[in-house]
Amino acid sequence: MLAGDLFQVAVAGPADPLTHSRHPMHHLIRITAFALIVSRGVLAAGEDQAGGKSPADYVNPFIGCVGDSEVHPTQDGYGKTFPGAATPYGLVQLSPDSVTGGDNGSGYNVEHTTLQGFSFTHLGGVGWYGDLGNLLVTPTTGTLKTSYGEVNKPGTGYLSRKADETASAGYYAVTLSDYNIRAELTAAPRSGMIRFTFPANERSRIQVDLARRVGGTAVAESVKVVGDNAIVGWMRCTPDGGGWGDGAGHADYTVYFYAEFSRPITNCGVWEVEIPDGAKRKHKDFDAAFLKVMESANVIPGCREKEGKHIGFYTEFATGANEQVLMKAGISFTSVEGAKRNLQNDIAGWDFDGVRAAAIRLWNRELSRIRVEGGTPSERTIFYTAMYHAMIDPRCFADADGAYPGGDENRTPQKNSRYMRRTVFSGWDVYRSEFPLMTLIAPQVVGDMIDSLTDLATESGQGYLERWELLDAYSGCMNGNPAVTVIADAYAKGLRNFDVRRAYLAAKATSENPKTGNGPGGVRAGNLAETQEIALADWGLAKMAAALGKRDEAARLLERTHGWRTFYDPKTNWFTGECRESNLDQQGWFVPYDIPGLIDQVGGREKFIARLDDFFRRTPDVSRWNELYNHSNEPVHLVPFLFNRAGAPWLTQKWVRFIDEHAYHDDAYGISGNEDVGQMSAWYVLTACGIHQACPGDTRYEVFTPIFDRVEIRIDPIYGKDRKFTVISRGNGLGERYIESAKFNGQPLNRCWLDHSEIVAGGTLELQLTDKPTKWGGHDAVNLVTASVKCARAAEK
Repeated sequence: MLAGDLFQVAVAGPADPLTHSRHPMHHLIRITAFALIVSRGVLAAGEDQAGGKSPADYVNPFIGCVGDSEVHPTQDGYGKTFPGAATPYGLVQLSPDSVTGGDNGSGYNVEHTTLQGFSFTHLGGVGWYGDLGNLLVTPTTGTLKTSYGEVNKPGTGYLSRKADETASAGYYAVTLSDYNIRAELTAAPRSGMIRFTFPANERSRIQVDLARRVGGTAVAESVKVVGDNAIVGWMRCTPDGGGWGDGAGHADYTVYFYAEFSRPITNCGVWEVEIPDGAKRKHKDFDAAFLKVMESANVIPGCREKEGKHIGFYTEFATGANEQVLMKAGISFTSVEGAKRNLQNDIAGWDFDGVRAAAIRLWNRELSRIRVEGGTPSERTIFYTAMYHAMIDPRCFADADGAYPGGDENRTPQKNSRYMRRTVFSGWDVYRSEFPLMTLIAPQVVGDMIDSLTDLATESGQGYLERWELLDAYSGCMNGNPAVTVIADAYAKGLRNFDVRRAYLAAKATSENPKTGNGPGGVRAGNLAETQEIALADWGLAKMAAALGKRDEAARLLERTHGWRTFYDPKTNWFTGECRESNLDQQGWFVPYDIPGLIDQVGGREKFIARLDDFFRRTPDVSRWNELYNHSNEPVHLVPFLFNRAGAPWLTQKWVRFIDEHAYHDDAYGISGNEDVGQMSAWYVLTACGIHQACPGDTRYEVFTPIFDRVEIRIDPIYGKDRKFTVISRGNGLGERYIESAKFNGQPLNRCWLDHSEIVAGGTLELQLTDKPTKWGGHDAVNLVTASVKCARAAEK
């Protein structure tokens, strides 16, 4: 097969090579595809949207780029995203870093006035202490400095004040004003390129801090000059150096790199920081004494190869005014050879603008999976940026040839021909909206992640599915069994692009494990939140077991889903027990797998609706942390859709629109809580389209008022060729909008929901909107809902 033919196979469907596999030679396809995109520019950029813009033109990567705000200190954390260059689901995120240590998990806060440099790996929007930020590159002039310095304190290290920041899909640029150097960043799937424009200076340089990472330091590093213009090496990162959860997240990984410079390496050297054995290297220890040690590093001019516990590398040269020097690097979590192959396959030459154009094409290809018309320019920016954020993870973990680090203690390199190994599964967050969104528009990503988690459970020897996985680490973060819910949801929606038998066995083992499952009677003693979260996974797994003919197992699983009732106090007519990142007012609603039972428990439909509406009405501000509806955190994300299930859909329409308009904005403060690896953004994407599940694992999507006049979702070909689901809203606009009537495929629709099978079959949902609440899809629909639940339970029995 010719290279051109391989490329045609790679682009035959709507996905980029990291998203879908359509051919047994899919690893070989990945090897050639991005380089061909760069050289030929053959991928269509996507049809123009309103205003003559493509979807990527609307992306504003600065949305959410604030951590714990210094400007608004009363707000407990914003999005914590990063503004740098990435490609959809890519291994590389080349982005600026303004801070090391602390819980600004991405390493960047737009409020900071200084930058430490630009690193090749980042996490987007994590709420815990961050990680990655490896291979920190900084251009400088004048005297060599070996410490990155202190945030917002120019002159304390090699950091610099910043000016003229700009960012778009696949591109970031800034001027480091202390050096008068312009830096431009772009990315390919497994590599990145930086273009520096230097001033006239006899001592210009590019320096690479190999020890620095967002949450602390690497604990061992290596660098070697090879050939005329390249360096290779690795950085070992363990919990001893901090990182994910300040080391509590158990992340243990090695980043390998291969980097080339557009100028020969003639005048170079290494610096080394003497760190005593046993010294603590986590971010909490980054005090003035630690910074002083870094400032007094031992500089070794002319050194071309070094291994140590805290080292950096520099290459120095003279530059004329506005002279451009470029650096490009491939990374791998498997080997130096893998990093070199990744760079060679992604970026063969030095065409920075070509690489940037290819990244834009990849983004347009992915973002065009959903087309919107109408709304304001601001709403379109929020929408496509939300899609952009939702498509950064789960990222590929495999090299271009398919090699990836196994989950065993030695991280033994492995390959498989079945799927793309993926990582960064923020399960407790993303099972609610992120994975349901991917199930519609990128189901291969879902299948890949399921297979990745299933294999990891075996490779690691843990035997159960991790709830928050990072680079093969079992962090144990949060509660519940979200991977089980993702498997059950995918299976219920007809996906078979993963190993169903092994996934079911892993999910069953997770449910039955005393460490991860509910105890006797389906209860985690005293803990309401854990009981409910685990019960949701058991409920979905029970449905899957029944469909697989395992009726006895299904019955046992279903029996364990009723433990939530033991926490209900008839005296207060509400719940008791412990919660996790929530309170009883918020957590009590989390019975999405038994909404009719919850309605009965509360005292019937009218009392349920009144209490739920009061829960929203008493909320002081949905866009800020509070004790009622707190959109900044996930436990309430499914609550607005309960009105639909209780027969009062006009209230789902009201409150979802209210949240969309108040909790999301088109500026750096535009994500009201931590982005959480795509969850906050995916919630907006689905609700802006007018559909969202009330219960992952159930194929029912609630229908309510969309943001846009027209939404067209390109259904993935796995469900059938050339299918589109379109939502047309007549009479839309800002403020409260209610559904007066509806048609689906030309026929009157009197229910406030559609099944997954109806959506993926393709069709058109037409909504007539008004500014007054209506009874459309209301109380009369309760009988339909109850009937559907009874039918489902009968099938399970």
